[in-house]
Amino acid sequence: MDLKIMIDGIGVNYTVAGSGRDVLLLHGWGASLQSYTFILESLVPKFRVFALDLPGFGASGEPSVPWGVDEYYRCIARFIELAGINNPVIIGHSHGGRIAIRYAADNPVHKLVLVDAAGIKPKRSFKYYLRVYSYKSVKHLLSLPVLRRYKEGILAKYRGKVGSTDYKNASDMMRRTLVRLVNEDLKVYMPRLKAPTLLIWGENDTATPLSHGRIMEKLIPNAGLVVLKNAGHWSFVEKPREFLIILHNFLAND
Repeated sequence: MDLKIMIDGIGVNYTVAGSGRDVLLLHGWGASLQSYTFILESLVPKFRVFALDLPGFGASGEPSVPWGVDEYYRCIARFIELAGINNPVIIGHSHGGRIAIRYAADNPVHKLVLVDAAGIKPKRSFKYYLRVYSYKSVKHLLSLPVLRRYKEGILAKYRGKVGSTDYKNASDMMRRTLVRLVNEDLKVYMPRLKAPTLLIWGENDTATPLSHGRIMEKLIPNAGLVVLKNAGHWSFVEKPREFLIILHNFLAND
């Protein structure tokens, strides 16, 4: 059964099941706690497992202003406090991994599992900057009084041509949130992680490339990287059996 908790005026939807050491599941961008159902079910016999819809996703409310990683970090820290979670194992995919890195840099975490995690600011090509600045130019031009009435329709079509799938599918508030997040680099926090850290990566991930996983492995003091062959950004969904074997081996003594 899903529950609701209020954090800074935002209703945060979550579920909890099982008993034992606390595990917190943080989903990726555009997903919800439902994406972790099979992981939750596999862990419940031995752990107390929490999964939540991050603000802006699933059945949780949206932020009232664009959030960056620090806002998500404070939200998760407050959730952990209110839910009575103690020294958890945190499993974070993509965007959830980004939040997990930020949280674990300043708080006690028993173990950390980062799956195709975000947190490395990508190198941008000239083509990328051309798309960004052309979009900003079009947006500015459409603010002129004579063109203002056509602004939203034209911008929606333009975003459809040049924007990423995540960007196109998001609300205006979450688009601005995404822009803030992808321009933040968390490498400065990685050497501060004290928890044993398991990195699981899809070999063919194009959203957060395997090269990012290798950088994290070097920067995080007690980290090991496992690569899932023929898998992409959703490696844990594409290779569920392999993923669960690796995960349960990592948590075997807990």
